[in-house]
Amino acid sequence: MRTDLDHLPPAKRRELERVVQILFEEFGKATDKTNGFGKHARIFKIVLYGSYARGDWVDDPIGGYQSDYDILIVVSHDKLTDFVDYWSAAEDRLMRELTIAKSITAPVNFIVHTLKDVNRQLDHGRPFFVDILQQGVALYEAEGFGLHPPRALPPDQARAEAEGYFERWFSTAARSLRTFQLQRAEGDDDHWRRKAAFELHQTTEQLYHCVLLVLTLYSPKSHKLNFLRSQAEQAAPELAAAWPREGKFERRCFELLRLAYVNARYSPEYRITKEELEWLGERVTELQRLVQAACQRRLAPPDP
Repeated sequence: MRTDLDHLPPAKRRELERVVQILFEEFGKATDKTNGFGKHARIFKIVLYGSYARGDWVDDPIGGYQSDYDILIVVSHDKLTDFVDYWSAAEDRLMRELTIAKSITAPVNFIVHTLKDVNRQLDHGRPFFVDILQQGVALYEAEGFGLHPPRALPPDQARAEAEGYFERWFSTAARSLRTFQLQRAEGDDDHWRRKAAFELHQTTEQLYHCVLLVLTLYSPKSHKLNFLRSQAEQAAPELAAAWPREGKFERRCFELLRLAYVNARYSPEYRITKEELEWLGERVTELQRLVQAACQRRLAPPDP
C-alpha cells in the first residue's frame, strides 16, 4: 500500500497528520486500563481512501460541494469497532476541529474494521476493500500486520450478490417512500410533518445503502446521511444532482432531513414547513430515480 501524500498540498498533509493524532488520542482515552483491553487494544492501520487518496478531490465551499476525508481504521479486536463506546468522542472532536477550531478544512468520515475482517473481505474480492488496498494511502501502519492479496471475484458471482442487494434495499426504500406519501395525506399539522420527515430520512438512507451495496458490495453501518451521501456520490457521481447545493433553502432542507432520524421523533424543537417537506419529497423521488438507473446499469447483462 502507498504511504506517500506528495499529491496533496502541504496544508492538507498537515491536516491529515492532525486527524491521525486525534484518532490516536481519543482511542487511547476510550481504551484505558479500566476496560480490560490494556495493551491488546491496538490500531494496526489508518488508511486514507477515496478522492483525497486518488487525487480527484473537490474543494469548492462557495459552490456548496467539498470532498470529505475518508478514513479506514483497522483495529485488533471486534469490540473495538463499536462506534459508541470507542469512536464517538473522536468523531465529536474532529467535528469541533472543523467547525470551531478550524484546524481541519474538510469533514472527516471514518469506518472501523478489524484486521481479520478486512482480510476476509479481500479474500472474498469485495470491490470496496480491493479499491482501498490498491488506491489507498497508509497514514499509519504497525509492523507485522499485513493485508492479504485480493482475490478476483467472478463477475457472475458479484452480479448475483448485487441483484440480491437491489431486490432487498430498493423495495424497502420504495415502501418507506409510500409511507411518507400516506403520512402526507393524513394532514398538514406538525405531528404528521415530523413523521413524514422521518420516513423521508429512512427512504434516503435505504437508497444510499442500496446503491453502495449494488455498486461496491459494501455499505457502512451508519444512519448519517452526510456520510452515506459522500460515499454514494463517490461510487455514482450522478447522484449529486439529487441535491442542489447553491441556495440557503436547499442546504437548510437537507439539514432538516439529516436531523430527522433523531430530532423529528424526539425533539420538541424540530420544525419543518410544508414547503420544505414538499421540496424534500421531490428530491428524494429524484434520488430514487437516479439510484435505480445507476443500479440497473450495474446489473445489466454483459454484452455477448
